[in-house]
Amino acid sequence: MSSWQLTAMTAYYRLVRILARPPQQFDLAKDRADGEAIGRFKARVPAERQPVHAGGVPAEWLIPAGTHPGRTLLYLHGGGYCIGSIHSHRGLATHIAHATHARALIIGYRRAPECPFPAPLDDCLAAYRWLLASGVRPEQLVVAGDSAGGALAISLLLSARDQGIPLAAAGVCLAPWTDLTLSGDSYTSNAQSDLLLDRRHLAQWVNWYLGDHDPRDPLASPLFADLRGLPPLLIQVGSVEMLLSDATRFADRARAAGVDVTLEVMEHGQHVQQLGVGLLPEARAAIAHIGQFVDERLGDSPGQPAVGDVDRIKAAETA
Repeated sequence: MSSWQLTAMTAYYRLVRILARPPQQFDLAKDRADGEAIGRFKARVPAERQPVHAGGVPAEWLIPAGTHPGRTLLYLHGGGYCIGSIHSHRGLATHIAHATHARALIIGYRRAPECPFPAPLDDCLAAYRWLLASGVRPEQLVVAGDSAGGALAISLLLSARDQGIPLAAAGVCLAPWTDLTLSGDSYTSNAQSDLLLDRRHLAQWVNWYLGDHDPRDPLASPLFADLRGLPPLLIQVGSVEMLLSDATRFADRARAAGVDVTLEVMEHGQHVQQLGVGLLPEARAAIAHIGQFVDERLGDSPGQPAVGDVDRIKAAETA
């Protein structure tokens, strides 16, 4: 049964959808402003913030109290490759860092349409290489992201595998957008129940991100990739969102390829409802599950340098 908070939130978004008039044309500036408004949901756990440049990519360390020495989370924000930022997803990344007892690096990768595929993925890979060069041990590293960021997390792991770069110990994907052909059943079956996404916007974001590029490219749509050799993955998705089939089909294909996959379908869950961690018990429970998953996969890391070592971070930044 849904909490009263989720029931109220769903009713609110349903009313907004009924009253809103679909725009006659896309307004990227407004979409980005709406995305930035997510940032008003501040993290309810304290964390030290340290702006850095990770391999030339704007980034920010989020270091909650009680982090496990040596444990690092690379967080890739969502937003259809066109919106979203460090600011919009700082609260979510902080809560996940707190739950996983890790310091988190959230990056501001380049966005479409100004910087289309593969620029966002190139930035994620640059930040990943920077982390490894700075001394982060891959067996104590987790790559995570939501929506487009969830797909970027998978594509990053695929790129690292193919380039012979050490793989992170685990991946966490919240409603990953794995199929840019928009071919899954839930794009139709959940079109009315998903109150946050609509197919028209998704199709436009694909166009801005890919242009004439093949949407079945495995690094753009990891649903179509050879998934062998990936680390353990946790996938969370809402039961009423349009990206449900992106998550379930990807989980099936990953398992068939021998990947250790944990799939959690949240009953009545909207798209990336973990963003509402400060309001929704369901979001808090989902993030607690992320913490459990990471603890089980990473275990202890004795003998690692202290988290929050500012001198070490600055040395890595200037390397």
